[in-house]
Amino acid sequence: MKAVLESGDALLVVDMQNDFMPGGSLAVPRSDEIIPLLNRYIAWFHAHDLPVFATRDWHPPDHCSFLPQGGPWPPHCIAATAGAAFPAALVLPADTRIISKATHREQDAYSGFAGTQLDALLQADNVRRLFVGGIATEYCVRNTVQDALQRHYTVFVLLDAVRALNLQADAGPQALEAMAHLGAIPLHFEALNA
Repeated sequence: MKAVLESGDALLVVDMQNDFMPGGSLAVPRSDEIIPLLNRYIAWFHAHDLPVFATRDWHPPDHCSFLPQGGPWPPHCIAATAGAAFPAALVLPADTRIISKATHREQDAYSGFAGTQLDALLQADNVRRLFVGGIATEYCVRNTVQDALQRHYTVFVLLDAVRALNLQADAGPQALEAMAHLGAIPLHFEALNA
């Protein structure tokens, strides 16, 4: 599949935060390897004057998803901490729209659309096609892609710029298959504007 960037396109970088990097409190294996690839996508979109969005978990310290509160995950991405920050190596333009999710204690959110202004911001920019990369493939990427498709965006999943947690074997590949089944289009950087 090839894709030529056009007006109405946007890049969406999902949850590239320090706590999800190797050594973080909820590390996604090899997640740091996709930073250079994401930077290539970011630079390409920025060069074409197309918007870049970035989601982030922005949890309160006692968030319902954390193990001490009965949730499934170790504490991670607590708002305004180093773990919640984007890695220094990720080169986000100054005008990147940052979408904070799961900001309330009682509400979890895997999707960048859940309880956020993402859809309204995309509509305001007349976005029709979303190019999605980030982590983790089977959680926040998958849920964000599903919600985007339900809202009738055309969605490209950047296969070379996603990584899976893979708590269950093959969870990442299965999530990619599920997204494709729903209508998401797989894409590698080499096919962009080729």
